Amino acid sequence: MIFVATMAVLAVICAVGVFADPRVLTGVPIWLKPFKFSVSFVLYGVTLAWMLSLLPRRSRVAEWAGTVIVAMSVIEMVVIVGQVIRGTTSHFNSTTPLNAALFSAMGASVMVLFVAHFVIGIVVLQRRIADRVAARAVEWGLGLSLLGMLAAVPMLLPMQSPGIDGVSGAHSVGVLDGGPGLPLVGWSTTGGDLRIGHFVGLHALQALPILAILLSRFFGTRLDERTQARLLVVAGAAYGVLTVLLTWQALRGQPLLRPDALTLAALAALAVATAAATGLVVARRRRPELVLAA
Repeated sequence: MIFVATMAVLAVICAVGVFADPRVLTGVPIWLKPFKFSVSFVLYGVTLAWMLSLLPRRSRVAEWAGTVIVAMSVIEMVVIVGQVIRGTTSHFNSTTPLNAALFSAMGASVMVLFVAHFVIGIVVLQRRIADRVAARAVEWGLGLSLLGMLAAVPMLLPMQSPGIDGVSGAHSVGVLDGGPGLPLVGWSTTGGDLRIGHFVGLHALQALPILAILLSRFFGTRLDERTQARLLVVAGAAYGVLTVLLTWQALRGQPLLRPDALTLAALAALAVATAAATGLVVARRRRPELVLAA
């Protein structure tokens, strides 16, 4: 939570920088990237701390893994902010030995963070959170956020090399980074963008717990705990498929808002399958009066 507070302060500083610093990098204000990363780390840290608090008893392994995640996140933010101060990019930058070393340090820190996050997921599965609905939300949230991290891997594949000396990867597919993009997030509007699947997958960490809270708040008296937990599984599976579909769409060079017929058909099939599974789960629910009688 100390890290979260630090990132919140940094987010404010970066927000000021977006408007006060006239420099532009890859088509957007130079302070926009650290702003987005700091906000993301605030959400990530708060959610992870809450998830650890749900464990029936403390876990030294999970706490050490959380500490490792904080350390690796600090390394990543130091590089990102440091490169902004220097007036250059942090990602895919191999233009000088120093820039290459900093990008390699970021890559190594992300790999360690991935492993630490995975360890926390294993601990959560072993400790068995008593609240079944919260347990499903935490388990699927942790797992899908790992999928979101993996969705960033194609950015570094040889096929993503833009052919520019000193640039070793790219967010966009079919177009160069820094072109026209959606407001704030900057996702390409002229080509595919691998950040979309990465973003959606990562934020399953918040989306699934929020869904669990909404189910309990608005349907707690009509849906028993087992039904709510099953709905979380349906939502988690659909969310995972959506993450894969968005990454697949990006790899085919399609902008998010301009999908072709094949992408639309896949999304429609996902929507129908999710609706059918949801209907089946609700139809098989145990009525509250029967639960009380039992």
